[in-house]
Amino acid sequence: MICLVTLFFHKDLRVNTLVSYTEEFCDTNIFNQYSPHHTPTGIIKMHNPLLVKTLERSKGELISEIISLFRRLYSLDGRDEPATAAQEELIQTELTALFNNFLEKESSTKTSEVTILFSDLRGFTAMVEQFPAALVVEMLNRYFSMMSEIIVSDHDGMIDKFMGDSIMVLFGAKTGKSDALERALSCAVHMQIAMDEVNRVNETLGLPTLYMGIGINTGAVITGRVGSNLHSEYTVIGDGVNLAYRIEAFSLRGQILISENTYEHAKDYIETDEPTSVFVKGKKDPVSVHELLSIKRPSRLFVPRREVRKSPRVEIDMPFTYQRVDEKNILPEKYNGQIVNIGYNGLFSVLAEHLEVYTEIKLTIALSMLGDELSDIYAKVLQTKKQNDQYLTNIEFTSVHIYAKKAIKLFIDRMIQGV
Repeated sequence: MICLVTLFFHKDLRVNTLVSYTEEFCDTNIFNQYSPHHTPTGIIKMHNPLLVKTLERSKGELISEIISLFRRLYSLDGRDEPATAAQEELIQTELTALFNNFLEKESSTKTSEVTILFSDLRGFTAMVEQFPAALVVEMLNRYFSMMSEIIVSDHDGMIDKFMGDSIMVLFGAKTGKSDALERALSCAVHMQIAMDEVNRVNETLGLPTLYMGIGINTGAVITGRVGSNLHSEYTVIGDGVNLAYRIEAFSLRGQILISENTYEHAKDYIETDEPTSVFVKGKKDPVSVHELLSIKRPSRLFVPRREVRKSPRVEIDMPFTYQRVDEKNILPEKYNGQIVNIGYNGLFSVLAEHLEVYTEIKLTIALSMLGDELSDIYAKVLQTKKQNDQYLTNIEFTSVHIYAKKAIKLFIDRMIQGV
């Protein structure tokens, strides 16, 4: 591919120059050469949209190569003199080759071992329904800014994309550094720790508490630039990406779940809970996931425990209905269950059918004492045990409408006080 790369020389272009990056308009990137006194001495203009897009992710590396090129070609004799016509032509030729080689490298695909991290907010859907859009966007941008700092600046991760309230992050996709997995796990723990600050700000603004679930997988994927000349992006595709996404969907509030492959690569410096087998789409057999509890490298860190189950529980005998949720779609079939006890953040029930651990459901509960039927309650199965022909099932709420949350708390508080 031939790129339109044009070098415009100032008459006083000299050897002791630095290259800095600026962006102008949507289809032109400019590299300005500045003298030690910041006097503009020349510019390089690129008019190829794909090249411009490529530079967004790799401008640092390219700037370094351009600086080396200028120093090598322009001052072989070490003199600080304006460029000659022959030097200008030579630099123009070398620059064109450099940019073409760089773009070819960036546009190629390859198979790499990458660690993929997916994160998603719990309770965000309920928040969207309750608060003005502007307030939700403001909160989301504040959250993304905080997480981006942790991901990019602190752990050298590459944000692949934002999807609603979800984040997809890659470690090792471009750099190939040997500590990619170590950085990914450290990043995940720091992200969970940062949720305390997110919720502190939310509380001051009257916004609900939010929780994050994280899923991580390490595996071979195809990396490269995907798209067209009008729009392209560097990304990864493959089964390893899909598995990371599926694992994240099983995570509860505050959890970090990792795949078996990630566990095997990192088991010498992490602590996890006992593995759990789950069925995921696209896999015939169940896969094992581990809950990350702590890491020992690069520093000792513990995943903060979101002990949402530690709340008062009251024993009741109350029917409820539930529907399965698949890929955030509520399935129409309704099933009946019986509540044995209930707390602020979950309930213990008896069901006629077996639900796999981490199955997501939507509940409808009729709190007769309050005369209310609450249906804006989403939950996941924590444990299930067969007893005779029934299943004792422990369920944790994952997203509860603010009205339903208040009603459940009022109901429990009244039961405790015997009101």
